[in-house]
Amino acid sequence: MELNVYLAGQIHDDWRETLKQKASKKDLPIHFFEPMTNHDRSDNIGEEILGEQPNAIFKDEAASAFNNLRTNVLMQKADVVLALFGDQYKQWNAAMDVGAATALNKPLILVRPESLHHPSKEMANQAQVVVNDLDQAIEALAYIFQNE
Repeated sequence: MELNVYLAGQIHDDWRETLKQKASKKDLPIHFFEPMTNHDRSDNIGEEILGEQPNAIFKDEAASAFNNLRTNVLMQKADVVLALFGDQYKQWNAAMDVGAATALNKPLILVRPESLHHPSKEMANQAQVVVNDLDQAIEALAYIFQNE
């Protein structure tokens, strides 16, 4: 069995690569999907496809449409959604992704430091599992494959 995992949430650091390395070290049969993490590409995709937009609002709206399409397609392919809610950056992405996973009825692992319990409580209530760090997240994924 191979598991498809969508890595949602915080977008401005390398936590996804760290998690992939941890999964590889455990030899877990996981295929990861993720949002567009190239910020410039994500911000400009609407104009790249549709052409120059009349102002910044239209540019953002066009980019959002394509990014939402990508997220929806990839999240639908996922068996599990793993969302990181961290304190370094604004967490709108994490909240939106948790809502999308819930709407798609996808099992959800929420990673958030215990110190962020209060601001993430509604998201935590939607998750099947809430863990404090990436090591715990990998152990949760590894448990899926254990037979004994």
